[in-house]
Amino acid sequence: ADIISTVEFNHTGELLATGDKGGRVVIFQREQESKQQPQRRGEYNVYSTFQSHEPEFDYLKSLEIEEKINKIRWLPQHNAAYFLLSTNDKTVKLWKVSERDKRPEGYNLKDEDGRPRDPSMITTLRVPVLRPMDLMVEATPRRVFANAHTYHINSISVNSDYETYMSADDLRINLWNFEITNQSFNIVDIKPANMEELTEVITAAEFHPHHCNAFVYSSSKGTIRLCDMRAAALCDRHAKFFEEPEDPSNRSFFSEIISSISDVKFSHSGRYILTRDYLTVKVWDLNMENRPMETYQVHDYLRSKLCSLYENDCIFDKFECVWNGSD
Repeated sequence: ADIISTVEFNHTGELLATGDKGGRVVIFQREQESKQQPQRRGEYNVYSTFQSHEPEFDYLKSLEIEEKINKIRWLPQHNAAYFLLSTNDKTVKLWKVSERDKRPEGYNLKDEDGRPRDPSMITTLRVPVLRPMDLMVEATPRRVFANAHTYHINSISVNSDYETYMSADDLRINLWNFEITNQSFNIVDIKPANMEELTEVITAAEFHPHHCNAFVYSSSKGTIRLCDMRAAALCDRHAKFFEEPEDPSNRSFFSEIISSISDVKFSHSGRYILTRDYLTVKVWDLNMENRPMETYQVHDYLRSKLCSLYENDCIFDKFECVWNGSD
């Protein structure tokens, strides 16, 4: 239960949220740097811990829904409180994390001896006062977005308009408004009429960092599609299609498995896309669809061990990628 399943920095790097297989979210806060203790630079300490998801049971399908946190996404901070999204396989939740170091006292409800006051005897009202108290960090669920996904959620992404976000599962992507929990809009649906004709699944999805109408999603076939929500309500036709031609000399039984993209991320500028498959990290230019700009080999020594990795299922492990803060 304590095994970490996802990690996510907030926009300033001040906080680091981790989700685990037990459905808990633990938020760490960066230690303030001091000249007296330069060795503590970059050290994070526990700021808040809360139970985000509990195990559930789908009685219609006789399936247990585990509590494991799949993804966490922070919203930009606009006041003293922090907001973040967390999701398991089926349900997305919006959390508010806030600090409290004062408490109000003197509500005119009790007299000086602590006895309840008779309302008929109250002739004057005192303004309640705020008293200092030990710092307390509270996590409060503000919204619960449920019952919209038939398959397991693999991605959530906050839109740049900060009013909407999307959640993606294996075959569909839904668009949500933060204020509306009982309705979402299906913007991508790749489920075939006959499931025997299924050839690929959605593996990751993300909104463009600046254009609220654009988003990308990757597939198990190693392709990336850029979609524009202005073109149609259902984005069944992509605006751009990114795919690297396969080298016939490298074709093997494992080619299709290791080419499956497990993560996709826009650069902060929005000009480039970073993708991760089993053995490579690739950088794509939005203006060049036929091949990646750069390809970085990751643990290339495993190419000769793919057979044993297949036998113990390690070849199906999913890896993430991320740009640094200044990309």
